[in-house]
Amino acid sequence: MSARVLVTGALGNVGREVVRACLAAGFIVRAAEQDPERVRERAPGTEPVRFDFLDRATWQPALREVDFVFLLRPPPLGDMTTTLNPFVDEAFAAGVKHLVFLSVAGAETKSWVPHRKVEDHLAASGKPWTVLRPGFFAQNLADAYRLDVLEDDRLYVPAGTGRVAFLDVADVGDVVARILTSPADFAHRAIRLAGPEAVTFEQLAQKLAAVVNRPLRYTAASIAGYVWHLWRHRRLPLMQVIVQTVLHVGLRSGEAEAIDDAQLALLGRSASPIDGYLARSRAVWMKPHP
Repeated sequence: MSARVLVTGALGNVGREVVRACLAAGFIVRAAEQDPERVRERAPGTEPVRFDFLDRATWQPALREVDFVFLLRPPPLGDMTTTLNPFVDEAFAAGVKHLVFLSVAGAETKSWVPHRKVEDHLAASGKPWTVLRPGFFAQNLADAYRLDVLEDDRLYVPAGTGRVAFLDVADVGDVVARILTSPADFAHRAIRLAGPEAVTFEQLAQKLAAVVNRPLRYTAASIAGYVWHLWRHRRLPLMQVIVQTVLHVGLRSGEAEAIDDAQLALLGRSASPIDGYLARSRAVWMKPHP
């Protein structure tokens, strides 16, 4: 019988790719979301299950007969002591053999980020786990940056002239499937993931402008201006505003410019370039014709 993987956040950018890669690798995938009907519509071939980190009654049904867990922190959640950490304990108590946690680049040096609390909890558990520390996702352009591109024809972040090795989430999905295929080889490891080329946001704006065939610009936001933009105009939760701001400010000092060969070692190929993602996702940033 195939092993069963519980994927939290199964319909999100990363979760969808983890689902895809795990199905392709032959796993039974249990897709966890608050609305199982959406899973049935959007993730065929999976086992939909209702799941909510804020409702412990949903945890045990989701974990029943599960071998592996892919754990992702929903951005609005800031308190790990009542959500992800007790869920980790319940998962291992239920017999989960290995847990892969999607952390964030720099969590090893930023004790205040929620991801770090989960990393520390896993390290103290004595159970098999793998932590992934991805840099900035290419898919942020279709998510966190999309409205700025569509409404203002700009990228607006407090990154200064910092360079970013943007990572395609499809690579994350493939890495997770590879780890769960041979979990013992990756137990108690933290793996940094990054794209193959580091670019500034100015260069990124130029690349995207060429794809959508209209002028785009990069505006280097101030910290205060960016916080106000996320809070007032984008209506993001406070914890998400804080995390998103600090991570972008960190780009100024080169925190996300390193190119890593982890994907090459894990997948036998190089990481996917940002240009490929932009080309295949062009419709996301195209304005409707008047």
